[in-house]
Amino acid sequence: MKFENYIVDKLQPIDSNQLYQFMLDNKERLKLFFPVTLEMNSTLEKTQAYISIKNKEIEEKTNFTFAIRDKNNQQIVGLIIIKKLDWDKNQGEFAYCIGSEYEGNGLTSFAVKEMTNFAFENLGLKTLQIIAHKSNLGSVKVAENNGFVWQKTLQNEFTPTNDKSLDMELYELYNEK
Repeated sequence: MKFENYIVDKLQPIDSNQLYQFMLDNKERLKLFFPVTLEMNSTLEKTQAYISIKNKEIEEKTNFTFAIRDKNNQQIVGLIIIKKLDWDKNQGEFAYCIGSEYEGNGLTSFAVKEMTNFAFENLGLKTLQIIAHKSNLGSVKVAENNGFVWQKTLQNEFTPTNDKSLDMELYELYNEK
């Protein structure tokens, strides 16, 4: 896969139909670890509001939600988010999802690398985190591919909708500059 054919950029109002379709197409994959995002995009009208909310969050520097897209046709193939920003600690956490047909080819690792550079260089963050379930081997691999180092198991860190809480693995990367 040629990563020069992909970009990570802000969601635009014109993306609403495409983002809504992405959510529909990947509903089963997203329902466990992205239930809130899925609910916020459960109708086209909600997706339009979601994009507006996410762009306002970027302006306010509270969350940074970006699309992973094909440069040639502008198709959204995934999302990458810097969330849980703590400006006192200069720390943020990544969340990401990719369409099933793009899984396993390094595209998510590429997007995390792009956003890591953005977070360190443009936002001045010093610590980035990835929190993944040990069964999510793809997410663990993305963390490791980008130099994130396992720190510890977080007990009962995440509770899926209508399910029992899960232990999650914490990976961190530090900006040495």
